[in-house]
Amino acid sequence: MKILVVGTGAREHAIVHALASEEPAHELHAAPGNPGMAAQAALHLVDPMDGRAVAALARSLGVDLVVVGPEAPLVAGVADVVHEAGIPCFGPSAEAARLEGSKAFAKDVMAAANVPTAMAHVCTSVEQVADALDAFGAPHVVKDDGLAAGKGVVVTSDREAALAHAREALEARGSDGRVVVEEYLDGPEVSVFCVCDGVTVVPMVPAQDFKRVGDDDAGPNTGGMGAYTPLDWAPSGLVAEVVDRIAQPTVDEMARRGTPFSGVLYVGLALTSRGTRVVEFNARFGDPEIQAVLARLRTPLSGVLLAAATGRLDGIEPLRWSDDAVVNVVVASQGYPESPRKGDPITGIAAAEALDGVHVLHAGTAVADDGTLVSAGGRVLSVVGRGTDLAAARAASYAGIAEIGLDGSHHRSDIALKAERGEVAVP
Repeated sequence: MKILVVGTGAREHAIVHALASEEPAHELHAAPGNPGMAAQAALHLVDPMDGRAVAALARSLGVDLVVVGPEAPLVAGVADVVHEAGIPCFGPSAEAARLEGSKAFAKDVMAAANVPTAMAHVCTSVEQVADALDAFGAPHVVKDDGLAAGKGVVVTSDREAALAHAREALEARGSDGRVVVEEYLDGPEVSVFCVCDGVTVVPMVPAQDFKRVGDDDAGPNTGGMGAYTPLDWAPSGLVAEVVDRIAQPTVDEMARRGTPFSGVLYVGLALTSRGTRVVEFNARFGDPEIQAVLARLRTPLSGVLLAAATGRLDGIEPLRWSDDAVVNVVVASQGYPESPRKGDPITGIAAAEALDGVHVLHAGTAVADDGTLVSAGGRVLSVVGRGTDLAAARAASYAGIAEIGLDGSHHRSDIALKAERGEVAVP
């Protein structure tokens, strides 16, 4: 097939990497892509937010499938324009992507579909936020209603910090500002990606990510500092429960509303002492989890994505998975997440990838005028290690990181460590 992947990050590089491993080989394109994708796909300098430009590129290339990776183009309606051009597109419509674009909308859908989730108040003023914080008590959970690149959520026992985050979010969006204040959910968090075609739901294996910037979950939230799969500690029936109680009812409710959901429904869960609860929905593959999940997928990804885009998921075979463990560790630039430094040279990627079980995915990279690979964002690289168990996968990933040079960079040293030690449990 000819496939166009839209986006610039490690999520999109993971998709390209998976597609490039298939036989027979596909003709791969990325818009605009990143330097790491250039070895596997032709890059095109097209704005991923410009639906007309993406559709025009897809038409000129004669592609069989467009895959829109990031949330912002989906919420902006890029998939709609591609669909209207008559080209199969993996990714929800702008209306369906509101499941991620608006936390309040997602809560409304969950309520209608009887999906278990945290109690919440939608607030449009600081005074309402203060009342909601007092009603739920600490720890406080405050979410920006709109897209915030994975950094719009604050979980804190500091009431003033929670109020400050709410105030900043409300002021940033002016008269349209809304925040969602939720009850705190205890227990470990899990991510399950469900591929959907508007009717049928096909789940992927669960993964766990790490949002805080520092070891032992210290410091502020980020877009994600690492992830791993499988989750040997998770209940055996978790995926079936997610499909039966969460994903399928949500897809059915979206269809009932006349806005069928086709693409990836990212189900973020908390396995609490009172049962499974939805923390959030996203409308795309999660980064950094998908880098780990796709490394275990044995079913050709291209067929799954095309079936979802063309409404034929009910005809595919059950997904096949490797028994290996996979650990993804993010290498971030100096100053991330507050003020990431850009322009630092990156070395050692080839040496890292020469190691057994290691591959490196680019996120925030660029090529300088002199041809040097440099940092160009906060999360710079995803170093993916695989092995027969979590200990081996962790060892591979961190061995790869040891080969990479990026001045001032930082990464967490404890990705999947508690799981390796058997210290993760459901309350």
